[in-house]
Amino acid sequence: MFMPTSRYADARTYQVTLPDGSVVTATRIPLPVTRAPIGWHPRAEGERLDLIAYRYLQDPTRFWQLCEANDAVVPDALSRHDLIAIPPPGA
Repeated sequence: MFMPTSRYADARTYQVTLPDGSVVTATRIPLPVTRAPIGWHPRAEGERLDLIAYRYLQDPTRFWQLCEANDAVVPDALSRHDLIAIPPPGA
């Protein structure tokens, strides 16, 4: 269901019954793994996270690891960061 590099790749699912009686499957949100950053990237205005992820993590779909390293719940929260913490490889 999720790509192998997704933060949800190993997440478990559960079923929820909604008030109207329909049943939906939900994904458990994994807890972030906090590791000391290996460095910092000075973010230029308008610079996209997928490009930063590709530069440092060799995979643009791992932008979510930048979010975790910077305690950002959503990618847009990093838009105001001047420095982006870079997580260690394999984080």
